[in-house]
Amino acid sequence: MTGIGMEAGAQGARARALAVLRVRSRALAVALLPAAFAVVLLAGPSTGHLTGPGWDAVRWVLTPFAVLVLLAAAVVALVVARARPAVTPTVTIGEEQAPDLYRLVRDLADRLDVPAPSAIALTPDCDSWLEDRTHRSHGPPPPEEPADDGLNGLRGGGRGPHRRTPAAPVLVIGSPFLWWMRVGELRAVLAPVVAGTGPSAHPDIAQARRFVRGLDAAVAVAATGGRCPGSRAVCAGLGRVARLLLRGCREHAAEMERGVAAAAAERAQAVDYGLRIVAQEQVGLAYAGWDRLLTRVALPAWRMGRWPSRLDAGVVAALTELSRRDRLAEGFASRLGERPACDLLEEPGAVDEAASLLAARLFHGGPAETGPDWSPVGWQEYPEEVVDRTWRTDAARLHRVLDALGVRRHPGDAPPGSDGPTLSRVLDHLTAPPDEAHLTAPQDEAHLPAPPPTPPSDLPDDLSPYEDQETERSSALAAGLTAELAREEAAAPAGPPTALTPDTTLLDIGTLPLFPLQPPRSSRELLTDHVTAMVCCAAMDTAGATPGLDWLDGPTLLINGERATDLTPRVLRLIEDGDPAPLRAWLVESGIRPEKPVRLV
Repeated sequence: MTGIGMEAGAQGARARALAVLRVRSRALAVALLPAAFAVVLLAGPSTGHLTGPGWDAVRWVLTPFAVLVLLAAAVVALVVARARPAVTPTVTIGEEQAPDLYRLVRDLADRLDVPAPSAIALTPDCDSWLEDRTHRSHGPPPPEEPADDGLNGLRGGGRGPHRRTPAAPVLVIGSPFLWWMRVGELRAVLAPVVAGTGPSAHPDIAQARRFVRGLDAAVAVAATGGRCPGSRAVCAGLGRVARLLLRGCREHAAEMERGVAAAAAERAQAVDYGLRIVAQEQVGLAYAGWDRLLTRVALPAWRMGRWPSRLDAGVVAALTELSRRDRLAEGFASRLGERPACDLLEEPGAVDEAASLLAARLFHGGPAETGPDWSPVGWQEYPEEVVDRTWRTDAARLHRVLDALGVRRHPGDAPPGSDGPTLSRVLDHLTAPPDEAHLTAPQDEAHLPAPPPTPPSDLPDDLSPYEDQETERSSALAAGLTAELAREEAAAPAGPPTALTPDTTLLDIGTLPLFPLQPPRSSRELLTDHVTAMVCCAAMDTAGATPGLDWLDGPTLLINGERATDLTPRVLRLIEDGDPAPLRAWLVESGIRPEKPVRLV
């Protein structure tokens, strides 16, 4: 039944590929039809037919129209043929960098009886796929030796060991898989992916894919104006024609890819089937750990202009910690005694660094190279270089906004020498009643947006004026932080614009981040982060606390070596309800002196 299912999937994919190619043939026929009529009209008088003033007028009208149609078709064909399909940004791994990995993939291809991939690349994501990088839309198919049933390319039959075809795609592997998975698990996960090289070598499927990719690239070219001959109107017409053709073959192309995937999955059933079930569990676990590592650990560093240089090694630590905390994952920790797949690389550290820099570019939009404001950071230096610096930078921004709002640095009866930035200043501003708020005239009214007006109420007994003032005060502070952060981001130097050329990609023209990790933080979230940062600064400077790194939760405050897990709810109680009692009690319990000045950056 497996062979029958595989042949059915392959036959269906080939039938859909032929349907895609028929769309191309129909488009060509439509383009040639006016020219054919013009040729008949022009040849008519020489045979004594189609003569007279009426036919002469038709010839004068149709011949220029046919020429225009042919020119337009030639332009479309030229752009589609020369357009470069989008290429996923990856880290290319040469065979000299990973001979064992290449050997594993080739052995797997031999066992599956399919062509081996032409190269291997890594992506900083939890996914693996095949990617055609030949960039040929209508070139001749690779030489094949078709079998009698026409499925030689799908089956890989008649092909010797280690033989590669010119059109063999690149195998893209998720870099977290190499560090978290064991060698056997990686082999099992890659089996259905490598099995897809067979359909990629089939002439009909390869041509259909090149045609669809060329149309997709032509749409992008028309939208950006790159390599689009003529005026903007020509580009717009090109885009409309390409989109029309894409709509005509979209359904067939989707069904073709489903058939290819079904055939590849069926072919891979015989390779490490039992181990593949276990490996799929590791795929889900790796995805969860990778997502938390990026959003909780890497993102704060990227925002500070630092990029962790060992993200893949960090995901192993994060998943190990997850296995320790989650009873459902206890069995996964025992796997760490087996050989990790990263041992298949000659220099895992260098590869991890390259993948980590690419991750920073894709998910955050960082520069392509290191510099004064964009430098790598190791895990040992992360607490001091990232966590401490982030908290002090946020605390400094919080006090700048308080200065702009006209909030006094200390009460009138404060002792001399206490004019520095203190946590008490923040607590008093967010909790003091209106008649005790230490306010002065705003230093710069245009520096910050006006606070939102207090909503009117027909029931003064149900809406406390004190609560109104708290809401207004926290909202003004949150709005000020949002405006200040926006100004800082706008003032950040931007790289020089790059024109779209045949050799540039989205990475080169600065269209980043391609995959932002999180939406922009709300004003309330910014206020919570900044107040928390101020509390952490006070804890470090007055109570001997230290910055720390939790692999799953990111930056954390360590008091006497223990994580301060109950800080955030108390800060939220202060901001949302104007109730400082829980936070003040926690400060007393932890030995933190809010009235003492702290060091800011």
